[in-house]
Amino acid sequence: MPKDSFSASYAAAGVDITAGYRAVELMKEHIARTVIPGVIGDVGGFGGLFMPQLAGMKAPVLVSGTDGVGTKIRLAQRLGIHDTIGIDCVAMCANDVVCCGARPLFFLDYIACGRNVPERVAAIVAGVAEGCVQAGCALIGGETAEHPGVMPPDDYDLAGFVVGIVDREKILDNSAIREGDVILALPSSGVHSNGFSLVRKVFDIDREDIAAPCAALDGAPVGQTLLTPTRIYVKAVLALTEAVTVKGVSHITGGGFYENIPRSIPEGLSARIEKGAVRTPVIFDIIRRTGSIPERDMFNTFNMGVGMTVVVSPDEADRALEVLKANGEDGYVLGHIVRGGERVQLW
Repeated sequence: MPKDSFSASYAAAGVDITAGYRAVELMKEHIARTVIPGVIGDVGGFGGLFMPQLAGMKAPVLVSGTDGVGTKIRLAQRLGIHDTIGIDCVAMCANDVVCCGARPLFFLDYIACGRNVPERVAAIVAGVAEGCVQAGCALIGGETAEHPGVMPPDDYDLAGFVVGIVDREKILDNSAIREGDVILALPSSGVHSNGFSLVRKVFDIDREDIAAPCAALDGAPVGQTLLTPTRIYVKAVLALTEAVTVKGVSHITGGGFYENIPRSIPEGLSARIEKGAVRTPVIFDIIRRTGSIPERDMFNTFNMGVGMTVVVSPDEADRALEVLKANGEDGYVLGHIVRGGERVQLW
């Protein structure tokens, strides 16, 4: 921390640069957890340095992704729980790049806040670091920016950026998908980080006591259940690509089944989903009933308990499920690829 860096004029304008230095000191222990081979130097420089390990790769391709956590962040602020939202941020980025077979290498975060509270910023970064550990990537840099007069003092937003790598010949695309292929589901941990504008409208979180126990959730509060971090599928999907031929992967985010599953299926083919097979957590039924939301809108907004789908050949489906199980994912058969019709068909 620079000992001589202090501007009384800047502080009077609402920006405390010493708080920024304090936040960096507090977050260093969390960042240290994410160090992997390739990381060069320490945080605090003008750029994060990373030397990728390219041995054995014929034509390395960098894959990038960026995202935030949407209005779920308002729920974190409402409940005063700041150390999980960072997991969501990493998940939204890392789960995207692994859809093409890329292994995440490093991550950077950006926190905008009305007032820099070092302990709160450190808690946010602790979540980011935990997400990076789960995704197997390094947190090599970031930025915290105070926006007094633009954001209220207790308001903040979080976004992130990931870079991954994959050998060009191993990039996952949908060119090999055929009629009759099997669609596997990887269960979600809950609502994840999409559809929270609707969630907030349904529960009116600024006025209702969402921290109270809920009988339908076996006593768990609705708020904390909604705040459950997004599941990170990186390690399981990468293990799967080494064991079977993965033909397509979809990260089920905003737009639910109807928007995301078709992104991994060629034109002319469709996903026939066995609606009865979908393992939907109770929280989604509570959302549907409380908000009187039509079934189609639920499947077109939320993941409904399916965080990711994977397409494999019928003769490799059992093996794929075994590999997923060995890597902590209780996958199951969700449906099949069919020819023609609506791109997503719920049966």
